[in-house]
Amino acid sequence: MEKWKRSARLVDMTHQLLNVPYQLIPLTAFAKRYHAAKSSISEDLTIIQEVLHAEQSGQLETMAGASGGVRYMPGIGVVETKEVLERLCKRLTDPERILPGGFLFMSDLLGDPVLLHSLGRIWAKIFSHSKIDVIVTVETKGIPLAYAAAFHLRKPVVIVRYDTTVTEGSVVTVNTVSGSSGRMKQLSLARRSLAKGSRVLVIDDYMKAGGTARGMIELLREFEAEVVGVGVMVDSIVPEKLVDNYVSLTTVTEVDEKEKRIHTTIGNLFDQGAYS
Repeated sequence: MEKWKRSARLVDMTHQLLNVPYQLIPLTAFAKRYHAAKSSISEDLTIIQEVLHAEQSGQLETMAGASGGVRYMPGIGVVETKEVLERLCKRLTDPERILPGGFLFMSDLLGDPVLLHSLGRIWAKIFSHSKIDVIVTVETKGIPLAYAAAFHLRKPVVIVRYDTTVTEGSVVTVNTVSGSSGRMKQLSLARRSLAKGSRVLVIDDYMKAGGTARGMIELLREFEAEVVGVGVMVDSIVPEKLVDNYVSLTTVTEVDEKEKRIHTTIGNLFDQGAYS
């Protein structure tokens, strides 16, 4: 295509930006691709930015200078976030989810690609300015959530294991106490999985007292890693958490096994400042 119409140019440029979030694209690359002047490209970017702003779907960041360009920063607005989480809360209140001991069945939620895509966008909004190097989760239920966040943040995923295998090589292992059961368990991470000094976002599916999250934080200290955030899909009300600072998307306020009743609400994410 030698000469692009503005309408075609806008569609393709939007696609290019959304396809590589956080990646800086030089204006000269756009100008060369569309055979257009930089001034025309700048006008196009202004139109795209106006639409993104109106729809609260993220923003464009422009960097000036010879090596400058533009990059897309993903986002999701308050209204859409609340709609996603209200639907999740409704699904969580299904009494058939109640398991012995007051636990909840959530495997169907963790296998829902549409829901995971939306939750990944929310976490990208919350943690986009945390300068994350890697996302860490613990097997097994946290894995799809970690990859959902990783897709939108464009960061690698590292998985903490309960058991070790010979294919992992040498590992670092810590003992931790489960906050829900009080039982001792081990968490292990291969030495080659994480560079020392990495900035880490911890993602998990469920937090009761926070024993697993606390264990992961202690394990990451062995790698001299800095935990810059902890995000959970669901947390529950307990007298005291073992983790002080974390972001929850939803909160289970009551599970009544006898009456088959579950109460939920949107979590503490709107108290974290990302949506202010």
